[in-house]
Amino acid sequence: MPAPTTTRSAATSPPTPVSPLAWIGAVLALSWLGACTGLAAPGASSAPTPDSSMQALVLRQPVVMLGEVHDNAAQHAFRERALRDWLAAGARPVLVMEQFDRERQGELDALLARTPKPDADTVIAAVGGKGWDWSLYRPYIALALQHGLPIVAANVSREQARQVMREGLAPLGFDASVPDGLLKRLASEIEASHCGALDAAAARRMALAQVARDQAMAGMVERYAQAGREVLLLAGNGHVRRDAGAPLWLSPATRGRSEAIGVLERAPGEPPDAAEAAQFDRVVFTAVQQRSDPCAEMRTAPAPVKR
Repeated sequence: MPAPTTTRSAATSPPTPVSPLAWIGAVLALSWLGACTGLAAPGASSAPTPDSSMQALVLRQPVVMLGEVHDNAAQHAFRERALRDWLAAGARPVLVMEQFDRERQGELDALLARTPKPDADTVIAAVGGKGWDWSLYRPYIALALQHGLPIVAANVSREQARQVMREGLAPLGFDASVPDGLLKRLASEIEASHCGALDAAAARRMALAQVARDQAMAGMVERYAQAGREVLLLAGNGHVRRDAGAPLWLSPATRGRSEAIGVLERAPGEPPDAAEAAQFDRVVFTAVQQRSDPCAEMRTAPAPVKR
């Protein structure tokens, strides 16, 4: 998910009190970054196929779950080329996108039904949420419009995610039969990736929100795959992990005709992380995007105050 944005008072001013709700919101935003970039986990049952060449990425299966690090421009250019090649080969997938909240699907459908068709910027302005660098996603939307591909909103909104954290999965229609081991693993990873800002209880609640998002994305993939359509899910690497993400919630039939591809960052000379690579059916590597430390502001932000 997009990197969180935080604000601080000037050094000469006293810290501004932060309400518990605002604190949870800030940490929740950071959790989307961790979830979408991929988290360390035990290896899956069989080894993935490494693909370290950046010359081409061939999409081989009718259902593809294609990961990303959201702000990595090189990865987006690489994935766009893969989609263009797939379309040139005759594929016409349903484009399922994490970047659109599923509550906006009605608006999205109405917009796409217009004559003449809108352009990508119009779609983004109408239904694109805040926090995304839409310049990186415009090419996918433009290709979908050019080729008449359905665009499907697959994300759970921040508000619904907070509701899941408060009430659990079942009240919002999600499958609550989540193995306890999976929740513990996700919670442990979330806690470890949050700069010491979370306790175990909060991390477990966020793990429920992560599961909700994975189930929502899997539900959209499943719907169109069962209808016989080709499907391309564009989502963060954490959501396309085969051990803990959307692939885990697919039916065996759909999973059998799908591929989860991790698009991972690797510094020059850095050996591949075998455990991370094992979370996917196939992995490709790109250079590391230069970015500021997303935890820096969280480390120095004042603790929440009770009201």
